[in-house]
Amino acid sequence: MKVIRPGFEIISDLNAETILKNIEQCGRVCYKSENLIDQGTAEKFIRGIIARGHESVLEHEKITVKLICDRGVSHEIVRHRVASYSQESTRYCNYSKEKFGKELTMIQPCFWEENDPQYQIWKETMEQIEQNYNRLIEMGAKPEEARTILPNSLKTEIVVTMNMRELRHFLRLRTSKASHPQMREIAGMLLDYLKQELPVLFEDINPEK
Repeated sequence: MKVIRPGFEIISDLNAETILKNIEQCGRVCYKSENLIDQGTAEKFIRGIIARGHESVLEHEKITVKLICDRGVSHEIVRHRVASYSQESTRYCNYSKEKFGKELTMIQPCFWEENDPQYQIWKETMEQIEQNYNRLIEMGAKPEEARTILPNSLKTEIVVTMNMRELRHFLRLRTSKASHPQMREIAGMLLDYLKQELPVLFEDINPEK
């Protein structure tokens, strides 16, 4: 069994200059102020529309990201309906095969240290599930049958495409204190990255610590 931390991979071409120019060009149609477009005007314009709550303009740009998380977290992610998803399928993936290292991969819980008794119980349980999953496959079970014993901790990869307005909503909601700790963990990673790459669009999202 392999245990890994959650993570993400940006699939889109994240060209900040192009993204901001496109949003400005679309947004200025609303005010018929296209004549004001110039070098460096996009950031000020976008900060202004965000401050005024005119975020529908942000829907003209989107981002695609692959999230590596556990199945429990992915169940929460897909509740955001204004998005497109493609997810690793436990129905078709046979984890006893060589391509998967003949093992299950689990996401390490962020709320237990490795020397905690709770973590040891979790690890032993995951190892037992792996053994039983492989036994079922050896006995002739199809992956779609053997998957019925797979846990929420199983690693999954899910590709998510959201427009910028929905992504801002997702990050505000999923980095809040009310969010599940593992959901908050990966959403926080993504928010920190986007604040560096696209500060104009995400700098105002500041979850409570």
